[in-house]
Amino acid sequence: MMHPRPAKPYWAGTDGPVDSGIYVEGVRRRSPASLTDTYRELAAMGDGAMAWIGLDRPSQAQLWSLAEQFGLHGLAIEDAIVAHQRPKLERYGDTLFVVLRTARYLERTEEVDFGEVHAFIGGNFVLTVRHSESPDLAAVRRELEAEPELLALGPQAVLYAILDAAVDGYAPVIAGLQNAIDEIETDVFDGDPAVSRRIYELSREVIEFQRAARPLIPMLADVSAEFERHGIDEEMHRYLRDVGDHATIVVERVDGFRQNLQNILTVNATLVGQAQNEEMKRLSEAGYAQNEQVKRISAWAAILFAPTLIGTIYGMNFRHMPELHWLFGYPFAVVLMAVVCGVLYTVFKHRGWL
Repeated sequence: MMHPRPAKPYWAGTDGPVDSGIYVEGVRRRSPASLTDTYRELAAMGDGAMAWIGLDRPSQAQLWSLAEQFGLHGLAIEDAIVAHQRPKLERYGDTLFVVLRTARYLERTEEVDFGEVHAFIGGNFVLTVRHSESPDLAAVRRELEAEPELLALGPQAVLYAILDAAVDGYAPVIAGLQNAIDEIETDVFDGDPAVSRRIYELSREVIEFQRAARPLIPMLADVSAEFERHGIDEEMHRYLRDVGDHATIVVERVDGFRQNLQNILTVNATLVGQAQNEEMKRLSEAGYAQNEQVKRISAWAAILFAPTLIGTIYGMNFRHMPELHWLFGYPFAVVLMAVVCGVLYTVFKHRGWL
């Protein structure tokens, strides 16, 4: 979504709390309290001075003020305002615009919290815009200030430190994801019914992490090419190669996580299918046993029903009934009951009901 540049009255003269420092030969000389002071003191210190301005979720007014002061491109400013950008490196004139996706692992919810850091790298300034809790750019600044020889290399040293901090911040995420995958593997073989949902949710986190980390490889190659094109100190190339090695390891680990989760999902589906088959087999066996019992009960009920029917008929108190006063009536009835029961028993036995 494109955001038109606000009219000048919206941002003109706007100041705000910023972490701003003016550096000469790697040493912090000034700590301006506002953007206006930063502009003035940077101009007063002349060539060789570098401003590092750090903003945390800045307002549009602050960003457009900086855009006018340092000649930043409007499209880059719009990206910094909106955030939710893909990791990238773009050059606008004399300024590099870098977007990094940061990540931190939340142990309690087993989720990865993603954020963004945007950096504008110019000839005598660095502007960092943070849209997340990590990395801790204040700590990055302190570490660089403790190494004035490195910081003296200029804005490129700051860019390296930011890239290094972002990649190093992936290490706890890798450890957290590995631990979560180990737990899921245990739950799969323990038959946890909720494990399928955990696998799906963790797969989404891994895919999102992959999208954040994978673009770093070509980005670092582009940064190295930029450094070489502008004759940046060879030492910076060594630092960048080290960051590239770490980023490559992260990407390989994340690719492995995604493959592992796919394998775990396949194994879980197989185990669930086996459990369902076992349950169906158990139910079938129970149904078969129940059916056998029903057949036995029905057979005996039929056998017992025949003499009951004969006895019931001849037990009725009617005066005129055949064989009622016959001498052999009782023996005949008993024999008839026995014959009918014997025939029924033979039939049911032959059919396997008894």
